[in-house]
Amino acid sequence: MGEIDEGLERAERTRPIPQSVQARMRFLLKDAKGSTKQLAADLGVSQRTVQRWLKGQGTPKPAAAKKVEQRVRTKWQPRVKQRVRRDAEKNGFTLHIQAAFGFSAASGSTDDPRQRPITHKMPGSVAQQLYAARDAGADQAEQEQILADALGEHYFRQGGRARRLDVELNDISWMDLEL
Repeated sequence: MGEIDEGLERAERTRPIPQSVQARMRFLLKDAKGSTKQLAADLGVSQRTVQRWLKGQGTPKPAAAKKVEQRVRTKWQPRVKQRVRRDAEKNGFTLHIQAAFGFSAASGSTDDPRQRPITHKMPGSVAQQLYAARDAGADQAEQEQILADALGEHYFRQGGRARRLDVELNDISWMDLEL
């Protein structure tokens, strides 16, 4: 999961996901309507293993722990995620980012990437593009290109200045989305 995916996911949550394996298993058990057998089948482990994890006895192997975490992330607060996504696609979002931006422009100008902290309100169309790319399974580079194009249009070329400026997002130091 890339930084942009993580930023979207953080913005969609109102409460953090459970941290301990035992708490995550209790959440998944509730979602499986109390059936340890069904939960075990979903996770690809034995029913007895699920029962041990629920009691806090033993810890899952890294692959199983990752699977448990992914299941919890996908099922955590689905209505909140839908509402936040709908609002972001309608009203836009605020992007807080510090990254190295490179530029391709007219001759005589610099194209050396420089670290810049930027906080800017992005329109809903950018949120639609990011969500569509995430749903289609786009990787980090494709999502960075969407953000670079949007920042170029709505931040760097705002007001008709620098019309031929192409923006490249080279290295993200940190990023957060506020929906």
